Amino acid sequence: MRLLVDLMCGGIVSYLRMCNHDAAYAGDRGLEADDDLLAVARAESRTLVTRDVALAARATRATDAILLESRETVDQLAELSDAGVDLSLADRPRFCGRCNGRLEGVDGAEPTPEYAPDPAETEVYRCRDCRQHFWRGTHWDRVSRTLSRLDRDSDDPLDGGQR
Repeated sequence: MRLLVDLMCGGIVSYLRMCNHDAAYAGDRGLEADDDLLAVARAESRTLVTRDVALAARATRATDAILLESRETVDQLAELSDAGVDLSLADRPRFCGRCNGRLEGVDGAEPTPEYAPDPAETEVYRCRDCRQHFWRGTHWDRVSRTLSRLDRDSDDPLDGGQR
């Protein structure tokens, strides 16, 4: 999915990217004005994700915006899931968690920065744009646990599927 996430929802951006959504963040692009957000969303065929009721109402079709009510990241993720956004972690990540650039695999013989694991032992990816390195480590595990909790919460018969 191609998304444009407004400033009020910045906590969900890396989750969306880790689930292989092309998630542009307004803060990365210096977008604050509603007209600018709508223009970029339309020009790039992106669905706007916002907490701003008036802004969401200005989108031309219902599919042009997803209106979130919560301020909390986990609750916003649950709302996205309820809206039909697939929040499954990617087997092979495609988007940089930092800048949304495309990721490429790092060859096992290539050197990596000191902070990254050896690509001969661990699958490592590098952003083509910002050159940041990524791998499935403890952060990936935390995100996985958070997303799996969403599935359990929505299936819990004791609370009627409420979070």
